Amino acid sequence: MISRRLIIIIVIVIVFVLSFVVWKSWFPEPKEPGYVFLQQWGEKGDTPGKFDEPIGIAITDNRVYVSDAGNHRIQVFDTSGAFLFQFGKEGESPGEFSRPMHIFVKDSMLYVADYLNDRIQVFNLNGDFLRSFGTSGKGPSEFDAPGGVAVDEDGKIYVADFYNHRIEILLPDGKFFRQLGHTGQKGIRAGYFKYPTDVDILPNGDVVIADAYNDRIQIFSPQGKFIRKWGGPFGMNIRGTFNGWFRTATGVTVDKNGNIYVADFENNRIQKFTSSGAFLASFGSKGSSAGQFDRPTDVAIDDQGMVYVVDFGNNRIQKFKQE
Repeated sequence: MISRRLIIIIVIVIVFVLSFVVWKSWFPEPKEPGYVFLQQWGEKGDTPGKFDEPIGIAITDNRVYVSDAGNHRIQVFDTSGAFLFQFGKEGESPGEFSRPMHIFVKDSMLYVADYLNDRIQVFNLNGDFLRSFGTSGKGPSEFDAPGGVAVDEDGKIYVADFYNHRIEILLPDGKFFRQLGHTGQKGIRAGYFKYPTDVDILPNGDVVIADAYNDRIQIFSPQGKFIRKWGGPFGMNIRGTFNGWFRTATGVTVDKNGNIYVADFENNRIQKFTSSGAFLASFGSKGSSAGQFDRPTDVAIDDQGMVYVVDFGNNRIQKFKQE
């Protein structure tokens, strides 16, 4: 018969082991070096090279595209920050914008989430309008303030439909294919969203979603099956400042190795994870000095591993490299 003392010892060991596992899971240590500041460009204004609440960013081999939301335009720079050209103005006609949000480049085309016009617009990389799709509403191929867009290898288009609390998946011609989430229903359970803002695609085709106001990331298979979520305990809308936790996850991007970078808006930092959600590194703090942020909204990585951050409140772009 097991003695009472042995039972107590076993219970203590179990509690210790569980506590250790929970601590490592909920309060992870960095596994990679941080990032160091390289350069910045931009300030408040409406002339070329200046910004009014920039939101999204996308990178090609030699160009950086930025959605200048308050100025209702897209600005284009080289990778050192030199202004090249701009396109768009406020309006509802083709090629015009009403608060462009997150953007995405695929197959020499730029996709723009045209937030207040409830549509996605597509341009070539010189800024020439090609087509648009979407109207206002809650039905298939309709949007209520699209915040983000991504395109997979098959050409299917993923749209973060902000106020409808869903991700719409469209065929290359803009016709409805399927959706993730439940139209008009906020929730913290797996497969529900609360004002999603951005989306990207992993190299294996899995879909990464910035479930912004649930303070978490959710991942789905190409077939729409829920895979995992993270951000605080159980990914259940428990916000915080610890590593791996979020206070509004507004932007998400995937690098060529499948690592996931998240713009952690109210924590004024960028966090980096593996595709399985393991925390790797973070950088940034609140402020206006070089290397600090005022509510970053998006992040992009070039082929050399340089990281570009949209510093929303400071009206600038900052560039970093890993230490």
